Amino acid sequence: MEQIKLSEDYIKLGQALKAAGLVGSGVEAKIVIQDGLVSVNGEIDTRRGKKLYGGEVIEFDGQAVKIVK
Repeated sequence: MEQIKLSEDYIKLGQALKAAGLVGSGVEAKIVIQDGLVSVNGEIDTRRGKKLYGGEVIEFDGQAVKIVK
């Protein structure tokens, strides 16, 4: 499982998808999130600005990424 290390207290969902290389742009992140294709901790989340903290896991397109502090 890939990991994203936080440099701040949190990272927003759209930014995390880009940082992990799961999407190529912010526009693509917005689309896949709004279409309900991204889950946070096993539940679909359609908020691009959702704040993610250490220990949370996002999943998209069969790939999982853990947010680490």
